[in-house]
Amino acid sequence: MKLNITTKIVIGFALGVLIGQILHSTSDPETAASIGAKFQVVSKVFLKLIKMIVGPLVFSTLVVGIAKLGDFKVVGRIGIKTLGYFYFATILSLLVGLVVVNITRPGTIQSWPRPASGTSVGIEGKKLSSVEDFILHIFPDSAFRALAENEILQIVVFSLFFGIALGAIGEKGKGLMKALDALSELVFKMVGYVMQLAPYAVLGAMTAVVAAKGLGILVSYAYLLICFYGGLLFFIFVILAGICAFMRIPFFKLLAQMKESLLLSFSTASSEASLPQQIKALEDFGISPRIIGFVLPLGYSFNLDGSMMYMTFATGFLAQAYGVTLSLEQQVIMLLTLMVTSKGIAGVPRASLVVIAGTMAMFDLPPEGLALILGVDPFLDMGRSATSVAGNAVATCVISKWEGDFVKPENEVSLE
Repeated sequence: MKLNITTKIVIGFALGVLIGQILHSTSDPETAASIGAKFQVVSKVFLKLIKMIVGPLVFSTLVVGIAKLGDFKVVGRIGIKTLGYFYFATILSLLVGLVVVNITRPGTIQSWPRPASGTSVGIEGKKLSSVEDFILHIFPDSAFRALAENEILQIVVFSLFFGIALGAIGEKGKGLMKALDALSELVFKMVGYVMQLAPYAVLGAMTAVVAAKGLGILVSYAYLLICFYGGLLFFIFVILAGICAFMRIPFFKLLAQMKESLLLSFSTASSEASLPQQIKALEDFGISPRIIGFVLPLGYSFNLDGSMMYMTFATGFLAQAYGVTLSLEQQVIMLLTLMVTSKGIAGVPRASLVVIAGTMAMFDLPPEGLALILGVDPFLDMGRSATSVAGNAVATCVISKWEGDFVKPENEVSLE
């Protein structure tokens, strides 16, 4: 019997946990982490291959979609709707994080050892950029550099201009449009090849994490994990499901269509790892490629719901662990600050922790406090990555619904 890719990923996940725990329990911590890191090589190769594909895929699909629109006003209308929804979802996810951490109070439920002053955590707080810096960063000074450095937001901006201009030149551009359409098909064929590595990448990623940390850390952080994952599940099955119900989008059919993307993002703790899979899944669900090509890449800079929720939750947890009471006014300031400073950070390594470190400085919380969550952060990252994938899938469906622009898929799923 031939196993499908989802089954293979589940097997890889289970084997990774098993091998990692054996390494952790039979070797000293340094040796276990070292051996686990060798397993992670395949995972790193897989993520590099995905990043290699993402730029050309976003460029080709978005340019063709925009060129077929042929109307700058339509592009502007979709853009305003998309950013409006993203900020709405951001506020909801930040609020859920705040509410969950205030109700469950994981920082006070047990005595957390405070790291020694000056303890290095390898994370520097992100200085709050000016609005001018943020705006300037959106626009590329070189399209080739944006593609080379995988600056998704800059690739989207260049693709918008390229697509509008391509549509404006009419007949002369049809040959190039066909070539870009073929490029998109070619990249999807490459995705099929790369995805054969996914189960091995998941095995390597899980082996490395469990070998270094051990499953025992899940016991000592059990309440924190339960609170955070409970909040994520609430966001997915209440907030996102509620939005889908209001928009008459079949939420559970959407989740079923996205299962491979969700599982891959959860296993590798990377929402970007499943981007090509998400595009294919949403097309099969019935979303127009032009909407997917526009909304989904933007979502990676503006709509990482899981990470947004984590930022308010983790900051609140660390304040509780240090016995610092944040007033309602301070929490509102934190929410508004994060709503602005968290945008466009997708390309920053360990982006959530970087922003959390900057937010801690606002409330005079010691930066070494991050050490309290560094050990369990890889396990938390798995949940927030999958949640961000679900959030972007819902966002794409909502914009498609607003535009009245979806195609009838082969499996007869409909957004009506």
